[in-house]
Amino acid sequence: MARVVKKRKPAEPPASPLAAVMEKHLDALRVQNYSEYTVKNRRVHIGFFVAWCHERGLSEPLDVTRPVLERYQRHLFHYRQKNGQPLSFRSQHSRLVPIRVWFRWIARQRLILHNPASELELPRLGHRLPKHVLTTSEAECVLAQPDVNDPLGLRDRALLETLYSTGMRRLELANLKLYDLDTERGTLMIRQGKGKKDRVIPIGDRAAAWVEKYVQDGRTHLVVEPDDGTVFLSNAGEPFSLDHLSDLVRVHVDAAQIAKRGACHLFRHTMATLMLENGADIRYIQAMLGHADLKTTQIYTQVSIRHLKQIHSATHPAQLPKKDGDAKPNEAAREELRNALAAEQDEDEEQEP
Repeated sequence: MARVVKKRKPAEPPASPLAAVMEKHLDALRVQNYSEYTVKNRRVHIGFFVAWCHERGLSEPLDVTRPVLERYQRHLFHYRQKNGQPLSFRSQHSRLVPIRVWFRWIARQRLILHNPASELELPRLGHRLPKHVLTTSEAECVLAQPDVNDPLGLRDRALLETLYSTGMRRLELANLKLYDLDTERGTLMIRQGKGKKDRVIPIGDRAAAWVEKYVQDGRTHLVVEPDDGTVFLSNAGEPFSLDHLSDLVRVHVDAAQIAKRGACHLFRHTMATLMLENGADIRYIQAMLGHADLKTTQIYTQVSIRHLKQIHSATHPAQLPKKDGDAKPNEAAREELRNALAAEQDEDEEQEP
């Protein structure tokens, strides 16, 4: 069956000079090799501000002053979502950072004489821990939810096993290709992860076996031509959107009735926490997660994939027994890792370049 190619609607012309400057900024990000995911997020967050300005008759970059930006910041603070809840300070921070970066770019392009966002104070972010982390038994309960006698259930089991074994981000999972898998060596390649960085990470024997079974017995029922080699396919035979992927995982978490909520990132927290509690050095978990750094340590040594595989096999609860001689991590390292995981949970948050 051939894949149906959806025609994209032609882009509408910018509604104001401010919107036109936004488009130029986004083009500049592409030229600087920012990922499309980052560009998309910048469009969303800056677009909120441009729309807010348009409603108030502010259409030119020169119309935006520091009092205007502070007024927008107060608007975000008092804004209420559809469920009646305010935006978290992390969400407010995520919407303001791209605006500050944008106006710095505008000033450098000499479109304005002064950067009104240069002294904009961002909301302070506290160190929050993940809302939920699964125990080993709870994780196994979630993994047992899909019906593996059905191609879709087989896909879901392989998908959940991959998340649990590797702790990869949902974007990385959605982009995973068949040629990135090396089940013989027990590794997989993550290409162009966060920050456009490649890395090789281990995948446990059990997860690799489920992925192999899905590729052989389940994926063939889902794939449509042309096949681009994406490992995990939706019911329509297409790569998953990020929201669809989160919804799919959330359904199985809820079905397990473990009184904990979450989706893809829940398994990322769980993988890191369980490996840490079972004695894995924080450096190896850092390499697994693709973190650039962890705040408790100034310098991290680069670890080889062979050693990383050994540590993964020895500490991940889904496979080999734990080594008695492994040292337990100190509480400060455990807390700092959880803080780092919590800080990245908002997938839309963008950092200044």
